[in-house]
Amino acid sequence: MEKSAKIYVAGHRGLVGSAIWRNLETKGYHHLVGRTHQELDLQDAVAVRAFFDSERPEYVILAAAHVGGIMANNCYRADFIYRNLQIQQNVIGESFRHGVKKLLFLGSTCIYPRDAVQPMKEDALLTSPLEYTNEPYAIAKIAGLKLCESFNLQYGTNYIAVMPTNLYGPNDNFDLERSHVLPAMIRKIHLGKCLYENDWQAIRQDLNARPVEGISGDAPEETILALLAKYGISKAKVELWGTGKPLREFLWSEEMADASVFVMEHVDFKDTYQPGTTDIRNCHINIGTGKEISIAGLADLIVRETGYQGSIVFNPEKPDGTMRKLTDVSKLHALGWHHRIEIEEGVHRMYQWYVNDLMKQ
Repeated sequence: MEKSAKIYVAGHRGLVGSAIWRNLETKGYHHLVGRTHQELDLQDAVAVRAFFDSERPEYVILAAAHVGGIMANNCYRADFIYRNLQIQQNVIGESFRHGVKKLLFLGSTCIYPRDAVQPMKEDALLTSPLEYTNEPYAIAKIAGLKLCESFNLQYGTNYIAVMPTNLYGPNDNFDLERSHVLPAMIRKIHLGKCLYENDWQAIRQDLNARPVEGISGDAPEETILALLAKYGISKAKVELWGTGKPLREFLWSEEMADASVFVMEHVDFKDTYQPGTTDIRNCHINIGTGKEISIAGLADLIVRETGYQGSIVFNPEKPDGTMRKLTDVSKLHALGWHHRIEIEEGVHRMYQWYVNDLMKQ
């Protein structure tokens, strides 16, 4: 990409999009375009077309998506498939109609079958059934990567699909109902620590910064205690979903951003499959660390980082999700990118960011 090129980052305020924006600026790209959801609803086809007519971006990074954790994915199934299909159809379609030079589509490793051989290679896609709890979201992301692949094969476009593993980092979503596992655990254990220590000032500060179900830190103590209990947080313990046995891989969001910009700068569609291949498919690229930790092990890391002295209890009546989900990152390594931040350092950075962000509120 040329340093002067106009680059549209869809979802530039989100976890990954904001990190990509900062990475691009650091590397000298200053002709960046972004719109908040209030300024541009990516589900509105007319509005998206008008935006592309007006701005004419040369490059597009599609980091916008409707996302959430296992509870949200399982409860709001229609939202996850419908909204993501709409966003992808509009942004990728208008990118094609407006002659965008290159597009990066961000998916998720939940596209792989529940029982895929571990670690999961790109060619495991569509080989067996998906995990039920996030099937609608996974199908939407599969449709997005196939849309990119199909445009490339039929029209010679240069659209790259990358499938990041579980991400966490600055500007993450800490909503107790809708967030992903790592930020949800950090917030729950932080609140558990505050409750264990009877630190009501910190509890109210947390809820004022991020109200839960409309309840802020100004609510009466009994209301707050009932709310926290609903999410498994009490003075004696913090309850987490599942058995704690599932293994998960985590990547610091700013490293995902660096990998994304690396792909935009150095990787073309022709680099994503073997020359001479007749059936060209599974051209997406896994982005991750190739390392994993159990949910129970992650909880232990967070407990040590926060200094929480209460109990952690796992509820086996709640779903675990996929028991193991580790990416094979050999294609990414062969293309020239490797991660640097390990999970221990990442949890430390994440909790420090969370606490510092609360202080700013």
